[in-house]
Amino acid sequence: EENMTVTEDFSRVENTYQMEAEVCIIFSDFGQMQNVCNLLIEKLGTSVTINPPHFYHTPETIDTLRRQVCVTAVGNTRRKAQEVCRLFGQALGKPLLIKEEETKEWGGHIDNHLSQSADSLTLQERIQNSTAYASCRVFAVFEIKGKENRRNKLL
Repeated sequence: EENMTVTEDFSRVENTYQMEAEVCIIFSDFGQMQNVCNLLIEKLGTSVTINPPHFYHTPETIDTLRRQVCVTAVGNTRRKAQEVCRLFGQALGKPLLIKEEETKEWGGHIDNHLSQSADSLTLQERIQNSTAYASCRVFAVFEIKGKENRRNKLL
């Protein structure tokens, strides 16, 4: 209910009363939005009008995207360093330094759900225009352990 607002307008037309209602719902799941729209059309028929959706990202979702991209970059760096160590018969140790060097973001609309986008765009174009992308470059220094050290510790 916190993601839904209802505006009702009652009016009298001759001897009858007429009610118009506008329901605005914020969905975080595209499939759920489609299911609700289909249900409304099925139950209410031509008496309901469904406006095209407005897609946007909240600041919280963009922040989550930034964190996920940085964590993924660090994981990728660690895997690459492990592969290099294996090539030279070494073992990768703990990280000594991890530094986020550059973060880039592009695309997507952040918190602009009140702005009207062009009605001429198709649903796919709206989704594409609202898709957010991010990349992160990290610098990492890892401890390198020789395999000889591990053999000596076992003996």
